[in-house]
Amino acid sequence: MTIHDIPLAMARPGEMVTVIRARAGSGLQKRLADMGLTPGVQIKVVNCQMPGPVIIDLRGSRVALGRGIAQKIIVKEM
Repeated sequence: MTIHDIPLAMARPGEMVTVIRARAGSGLQKRLADMGLTPGVQIKVVNCQMPGPVIIDLRGSRVALGRGIAQKIIVKEM
C-alpha cells in the first residue's frame, strides 16, 4: 500500500478513484468481481458520509456498499 492508496470508505464524495485490490477472502472477491469491482476499474464516490453505506458510481450504475466492505476495497486517488 502506497501513501496514495486508501480504503474506499475514506475517499471523499465526488472523488474519482481507481480500484487497486480487495483485502478480502475469495468469496467476497468473487462477489465484488461479479459486480464489476475489479482491479483497474475507475469509480466515482457519490456519498461516503457516516452513518450509512458508501455509494459509488460504477460504469453508470449506482452501487451501495456496506462500510465494512468499503474498508476492504483499496483504491488509488486520481
